[in-house]
Amino acid sequence: MGYEVVPVRNTERDVLENVPTAVPLTVTVTEAKGIDTTLDLTERLVRQGYAVAPHLPARQFLDKVHVADVVARLREARVRSVFVIGGDAPKPAGELENAYALLRAMEEVHHPFEEIGIGGYPEGHSAISQQALDLSLKQKAPMATHIITQICFNAGTTASWAADLAGAGIDLPIHAGIPGPVNRQKLMRISAGIGLGQSARFLRKQQSLLWRFLLPGGYDPTKLTRRLGVAASKTGGNLRGLHIFTFGDLRETELWRRRLLDSVAEKDDQP
Repeated sequence: MGYEVVPVRNTERDVLENVPTAVPLTVTVTEAKGIDTTLDLTERLVRQGYAVAPHLPARQFLDKVHVADVVARLREARVRSVFVIGGDAPKPAGELENAYALLRAMEEVHHPFEEIGIGGYPEGHSAISQQALDLSLKQKAPMATHIITQICFNAGTTASWAADLAGAGIDLPIHAGIPGPVNRQKLMRISAGIGLGQSARFLRKQQSLLWRFLLPGGYDPTKLTRRLGVAASKTGGNLRGLHIFTFGDLRETELWRRRLLDSVAEKDDQP
């Protein structure tokens, strides 16, 4: 189980105060702050003993020289994991339009990364056809080590999608993306903080996210986690873990994780 964090004010402090170094982290990129802010936070957290994977959005890279510079910087910082995405920018900043192009550029400069995550969409994407998504995933899979999904609240949908991937010959481990125990007020504050355009595009991709949080009692991460655990047995073994979208609520997320682990341990101890 890993946490996704947003590089906003106080994120580093909140991680250090609440998250054990045993929990892997990913750091997102916002259009407003750019890649360097994400790399800065990644470097600081790595120095504190965390395993950190920065998001690398292709559409924010200027060219292959920029790719080489970022790879060199991460090599120097001893970063061993990255999450490669196309990015939500309406127009590419340079010549790289998608994650596949970025992965190829990274291979050309002989990147040092032991783990490379790519994105998956169990419920599809509002702006990309299913055919294009399928082709993209097939192209990227040989250069990746695992898949992290966008949020899906239906464990059955995630499991069916995972089984379909295995059937298509894509056998990468899948980490199911789910929100942590964040409340809707916090979600809206974080969404506003990452910029209106990016927030709107995020919520369009996560088509069922907004109404789930608006409904009283509409979302329980523990219930979804347990449903995913049951569903994982039907996927052929490729559904391997959870990727928790914390939306900045690290204290409550970590308390929830510990309660979940305690409940599992108690269940295992029962005769």
